Amino acid sequence: MVRFLIRRTALLVVTMLITSVIIFGLTQLVPGDVAKLILGREASPEALQALRDEFGLNDPAPQQYVRWLGGFLVGDWGRSITGVKQDVRPLVLERLGNSMRLALMTLIISIPLSIFLGVIAALNENTWIDSAISLLTLSVVGLPEFVTGLVLINGLALGVKALNLPATSAVPDNTLADWIHELILPSITATFVLLGYVARLTRAGVIDELKKPYVRTATLKGLPQRTVIFKHVLRNALLPTITVIAISFGWLIGGLVVIESVFNYPGLGALLVDAVKQKNLFLLQAIIMITIFFFAVANLTADIIYAILNPRIRLE
Repeated sequence: MVRFLIRRTALLVVTMLITSVIIFGLTQLVPGDVAKLILGREASPEALQALRDEFGLNDPAPQQYVRWLGGFLVGDWGRSITGVKQDVRPLVLERLGNSMRLALMTLIISIPLSIFLGVIAALNENTWIDSAISLLTLSVVGLPEFVTGLVLINGLALGVKALNLPATSAVPDNTLADWIHELILPSITATFVLLGYVARLTRAGVIDELKKPYVRTATLKGLPQRTVIFKHVLRNALLPTITVIAISFGWLIGGLVVIESVFNYPGLGALLVDAVKQKNLFLLQAIIMITIFFFAVANLTADIIYAILNPRIRLE
């Protein structure tokens, strides 16, 4: 297990190193003078030169990369180039915490619901129940996120005043009631994105496991169906689903741009949009790096859980 963790951790480090080169290289490929893109065509030569000197934009690209990566590793992620000149790190970490709250709330809703629907569909394979669940999950997945969000806002937040749900979501405090009040609508919207895939994957895994000899043996021994399903079948059937759930968490951290925009939620995705609009290179680099880092960590976590549940993975 130790060798397995060392190999996966080393792969994570290499992945992040390659990613950093790609991110820095892409920002260097921005056409035109970066200083002019930031300050505009009407900026004076003195202002342009001051900006280049302040952020080292005239230095050779390898020198800029080494300085940027070294600073990133020690927590110096640069300063915001546009707007208020503030450090990037606390701004990104604040928005990251907001997105993690929304991602956690989404997983709390989506994962149990998806697994439940997948198991029910598998136990009723090729019946009207299976067809209804498949139709429901595939239908909600096909809806664009902004459509789902607007329907929930107009139907529940504005249409049913008794629910007292906000049309725009703020960062919740540490109480469960406020988490539900502020995050329930955007979480449901994000749940619809994940529901169909996780439910269908669970259904396929459970159906495959139910056809294996050990299930028939356990049933013939008189074990209750509930025990067979929850103690034996799900342990094996959910192995592929674990990877999807882990990757979904990584996606939820930085991929909720549309949902955060619809609900005006101050998350990392909304900050990414602002950074692109403002051509704020240091902020853009930091957001992409931290998002990909969470993707990589999510995959590493999935590999570890997978290896714990399936020891053959470690031997291979």
